[in-house]
Amino acid sequence: MTGKLLDRRSVLGQAAMGTLALAAAKFATTAGIAEAAGETPSQPTPFNATNVNAEAKRLADQPFAKPTLDLPPPFNKLNYDQYRDIRFRPEKAIWRGEHLNFEIQPFAMGWLYDMPVDLWVVDNGAASRLVANGKLFTFGPLIGPGPEDAPYGFSGFRIHGPINRSDYFDEYAVFQGASYLRAVGRGQGYGASARGLALNTARPGGEEFPFFRTFWLEKPKPGATQITIYALLDSQSTTGAYRFVIEPGETTVMDVSVTLYPRATLPHVGIAPLTSMFLYGNATPRRSKDFRPEVHDSEGLAIVNGGDERLWRPLNNPKTLQVSAFMDNDPRGFGLWQRDRTFRSYEDLEAHYEQRPSVWVQPKGQWGEGFIELVEIPVENEIHDNVVAYWHPSKELAPGGPHVFNYRLFWGRDVPASWSGARVAKTRIGGGKKPENVLFVIDLTGPSVKDAKDLPVADVSASVGRISNVVVQRNLEISGVRVTFELTPGDAELVELRCVLKAGDQAVSETWLYRWTKP
Repeated sequence: MTGKLLDRRSVLGQAAMGTLALAAAKFATTAGIAEAAGETPSQPTPFNATNVNAEAKRLADQPFAKPTLDLPPPFNKLNYDQYRDIRFRPEKAIWRGEHLNFEIQPFAMGWLYDMPVDLWVVDNGAASRLVANGKLFTFGPLIGPGPEDAPYGFSGFRIHGPINRSDYFDEYAVFQGASYLRAVGRGQGYGASARGLALNTARPGGEEFPFFRTFWLEKPKPGATQITIYALLDSQSTTGAYRFVIEPGETTVMDVSVTLYPRATLPHVGIAPLTSMFLYGNATPRRSKDFRPEVHDSEGLAIVNGGDERLWRPLNNPKTLQVSAFMDNDPRGFGLWQRDRTFRSYEDLEAHYEQRPSVWVQPKGQWGEGFIELVEIPVENEIHDNVVAYWHPSKELAPGGPHVFNYRLFWGRDVPASWSGARVAKTRIGGGKKPENVLFVIDLTGPSVKDAKDLPVADVSASVGRISNVVVQRNLEISGVRVTFELTPGDAELVELRCVLKAGDQAVSETWLYRWTKP
């Protein structure tokens, strides 16, 4: 499990960022690339959305075969620094100079990205396959000149557009590595990621990582504010047809359609998986010799369940693997939030964790019974993703399918749904009045507590142990309230805690949940 996690974080953190992933190949037209390579351009083929489903079904009826492409030296054994030394020529971006709001820059194979990804451009119902060519790269001194006749391949792509300024195309979305994707809203930097699918996460036998083997990039119309991407997913256990409709902005929104065709029964499947990093915060021990108060891409899991109850679970970096399940029926939404937007909470001039996006999953239609599963993995540094959250259907997915799931992804500062209740602003933990006690301090803010004439009552409970010294007081610094209480865990190794503010019998805050584990 740990080894797979390290590879996954490397995929996301080291190469998906535009400043680090400088390797790529691109092409204004398929014919232009093919001619540069001395090849005859192939004829476009008819394309519509049903083609992806048909191809996913065809693959599912066959034994799994991983795509490969033999790269020549030195490209077959690049290290991280060498991979960075492959420079993409931005003037070759797909649709560059065509007065559209979108440009695509593919990534090259190499380093960790040893699996070729097919890229097709769709224009007026016809798909043309992009052909990689060494003349579309510049190679730095760590690599030297690239052989003209070498085979080249793609490993993914990134999307650019005028998201921050009307006169400049910034990168705001990336598809690269297995089925990983990430995006940002206006003025933000990459943080949490999404995936096409999660299989057997934190289960004996190891996690299976499905991958996108083919993308179809549909050319937007002039003036369009959305771009449509089709993707073919494959793995040992399943195939899938995906459709992403992406609209960048203050909050970047993706409408996602998923149709799965399992080769075998999928007993532990994660729908709409999110992945992030949490090293430490106010509710976890601070790392020695680190000047930063907090280090995380996301600080909590937020849930709006089918009963319209709002839950907030602060993330943790535990000593041992922790898996939590939040049972539900037809969830309204869930996501990994970065709520604290103040620089002083992080003090990192390079990472700027205060600018990391929150990511929210909003299901479309009824997803039935199941649970939102949260996986927290112990890590020692911030380069590894160690948090995973997804929807787990209660029933296993049978072979054949199709199994359809539709949802919307939001990437921005906040969850899009407004609410008049109070939400948790910060969780802190310290020593209690007695050595055996643990002190919890929860700050909450929102309309329901900002102007309330009377203070609400804190309803606090624990699965084991004893709760004492519950106090609610106004916190004028945040125009909210502060709840404090002490836990006496006794001999317990693990305690599940719950706190909600009430005015009479009415809940006026989201429900704070916390898993305390013995240090």
